[in-house]
Amino acid sequence: MLLTVDVGNTQTTLGLFDEDGTLRRQWRMATDHTDTADELHARLFGYFVMFGLDLGSVTDVAIASVVPILSQEWQYMMSHLLMAEDVLLVDATRDCGIPIDMPDPHQVGSDRIANAVSARERYGAPVIVVDFGTATNIDVVDARGAFRGGAIMPGVLSSARALFSRAAKLSSVPLVVPPHALGDTTETAVQSGIVIGAAAQAEGLVSRIKREIGAPDATVVGTGGFADIVAGATDVFDVIDPDLTVRGIQLIWRHRNEKRAARRQRDING
Repeated sequence: MLLTVDVGNTQTTLGLFDEDGTLRRQWRMATDHTDTADELHARLFGYFVMFGLDLGSVTDVAIASVVPILSQEWQYMMSHLLMAEDVLLVDATRDCGIPIDMPDPHQVGSDRIANAVSARERYGAPVIVVDFGTATNIDVVDARGAFRGGAIMPGVLSSARALFSRAAKLSSVPLVVPPHALGDTTETAVQSGIVIGAAAQAEGLVSRIKREIGAPDATVVGTGGFADIVAGATDVFDVIDPDLTVRGIQLIWRHRNEKRAARRQRDING
């Protein structure tokens, strides 16, 4: 089985795939930047036991990480402690199955490439992804099927924490969609500013990007931990896909394996 690992700054999302590419289980855990390989092993073992799964059935691993120190720990843990046969670290500078039309691919986060690959595979091109994580990322695939970049801004929770850290009385406000943009209490005013504000931000940037790439009918996909909440405040999204990133990691792993198989076949054929 294949285990995909999407290591974000705040949360790590895990996906377990059967040999036929079916997503069997997905779960999230908090990202702790101080975790060692042994600690990650213990946490992962606990999740597998909780869901009645066998960690020994994992033969292949694909990791997309924006936390370099944890990339090393995950890679070491899977290859040395679990003896996984194959560990792929997703890197935009390598062939991920999608053209990257940007001046410096080194700057592109592996999670953004996974989103682009998955969105193009599932929804075609052009397609725009809005990923509500620690940061809110907008990832754009143009009509040619190439990844063009997008936008990066503070995430919903990051914005809320920045506000709450300076205004302690606001920290108990739940992050839900208020009934109106015009807040008539402190609570609804904060909810409007953070949640409806995030929706308006997505609407504005998506509209501008559609004009810039000449794709007014581009499909817009929402994903990430706050996508469902923000979607309640806007009609900008055509679909909400909570599995988008882990499926993208799986598709990149599959692309790499297909390339390897083709290379071996050429070697056999001489």
